[in-house]
Amino acid sequence: MKKSTFVEGTIIATLAIVFTKVLGMLYVIPFYAIIGASGSALYSYAYNIYVIFLNISSAGIPVAMSKLVSEYDTKGMKEAKVRSLKLGILIISIISILCFLLMMFFAEEIAQIIIGDLSGGNTIKDIALVLRAVSFAVLIIPFLSVARGYLQGHKFIAISSFSQMLEQVMRIIVILAGSFITIKLLKKSVSLGVAVAISGAFIGGLIAIFYIFKKIFDNKKELDLGITLKKDSISNKAILKKILTYAVPFIIINVTVNFFNIIDMTFIVRTLGKLGFTGREAEFVSSAMTTWGYKLNMIVNAIATGLTVSLIPNIVSAYTLKKNAEVNKILNKAFQIVLFISMPAAIGLSFLAEPVWTLFYGPSTLGPVIFKLSILTSILCNVYLIAIQSAQSINEYKTVYKAVIFGFSMNAIFDVPFMYLCHKVGLPAFYGATFATILGYIVAIAIVIRKLKKMKEIRFKQTLRRSIKLILCVIIMVLSLSLLKMIFPYNGSASRVWATIYIGIYALVGGLIYFFLTYRLNLIKTIFGPKMINKLLNKITFGKVKIKGDTSES
Repeated sequence: MKKSTFVEGTIIATLAIVFTKVLGMLYVIPFYAIIGASGSALYSYAYNIYVIFLNISSAGIPVAMSKLVSEYDTKGMKEAKVRSLKLGILIISIISILCFLLMMFFAEEIAQIIIGDLSGGNTIKDIALVLRAVSFAVLIIPFLSVARGYLQGHKFIAISSFSQMLEQVMRIIVILAGSFITIKLLKKSVSLGVAVAISGAFIGGLIAIFYIFKKIFDNKKELDLGITLKKDSISNKAILKKILTYAVPFIIINVTVNFFNIIDMTFIVRTLGKLGFTGREAEFVSSAMTTWGYKLNMIVNAIATGLTVSLIPNIVSAYTLKKNAEVNKILNKAFQIVLFISMPAAIGLSFLAEPVWTLFYGPSTLGPVIFKLSILTSILCNVYLIAIQSAQSINEYKTVYKAVIFGFSMNAIFDVPFMYLCHKVGLPAFYGATFATILGYIVAIAIVIRKLKKMKEIRFKQTLRRSIKLILCVIIMVLSLSLLKMIFPYNGSASRVWATIYIGIYALVGGLIYFFLTYRLNLIKTIFGPKMINKLLNKITFGKVKIKGDTSES
């Protein structure tokens, strides 16, 4: 196995996450055609409940394990590192079994809570069937999380990332093939077809865990497994305390985010209803902002998710050795990479809001208008994720709690006032909810950045200078695309095929302009480094193109 540098790990993890997110979006189109509206609702019931139990059983564990392993490995405490893996598995085993038993034996009670006395749709037995089908995945996925965290803590990013891709591919194969064979070929019930499909979570996890455990077994000496180690002085109680200390913030963050998402959804529906929107329009806006638009945002958000996989062990290692200058370098690099990629991606998607929405969800009047602004929040979301993960990596838990609570509270407080304000000044009222989200992210980011700047040698002047140059490049890119739009406009009634062609042309032109400008301004070399760029160029051009090692800013 080969350890990944920070930038290599970032690229590997990001590509893997983007791959899984894109696949996760695309499979929905044929799957919905197979199971129909009622089957889609049934799948949604089961999957949402499964995610709740999965978060309970494994939330924060991969990051906690990654951080703990990196910390002990840096200190040379190899036995404590291995013991933390065993204790992590013990904790996961207990929680996973309890969650599995709850889903298996209380499936009908959970179904009753979901639909109550609702009739004419899916029955309690239908929902209970799919809940039991997916419950087996809770016995597998948490262990996969622990294994990935252990590898990430050693900076073995490639294996962890490939296992995610393998899991997603196998899951989608089972979902599509299983539902098609059960419903279309065998003519069985939709509920049975959905139950077979949702078992893909278990099959995908099982295949991935076999792969990742084999890699660990083949490299057990390198991972300090299967060998006799001198016992370190740290106790099991201290290790357990650290695991819980590292994992609990993620649980709090997830719960807080979910809580405020529900508040967002409720406020949007009720406020728009009072402002003259019909019930159907209000529900569409709410679902577009909190679900369907959010799915498209996840493509951009995957950049930060991939970045944090490599970010955490590198920051922990530098912080443990009290190398504040190195922490500063990694933090600045992380912010610069995420801005370099997410700014043109999000703004480009905003510019192409109508064809992008048509491609995924079909023609719509309100959809593109909503998406045009909401996609821009993904830039701030990425910066927010990096800031929060950085604070956690250096044990600034109070700062994390403060940023999360204050940030999302600002979002909730200003949702309704901003919607009324937008309505009054002639903007779409629902833009107010997006502005409230933007305010929430800014507040949370500001709290973390202010705390980080108080640390010795943590400065962000370099990132600020390079961000100004990046913004200039994006502005020129958008102006160029606006000129192209005058020559080659989009037809609002175009088909999905035409929308795809249109997006492809604009993405190619915009991408070439952006990368040319960032290259001329020396941003690509200064942000990513010539070593990493040359590795990519070597593969793309078969060694014919190479850049020089100068990384000075122009």
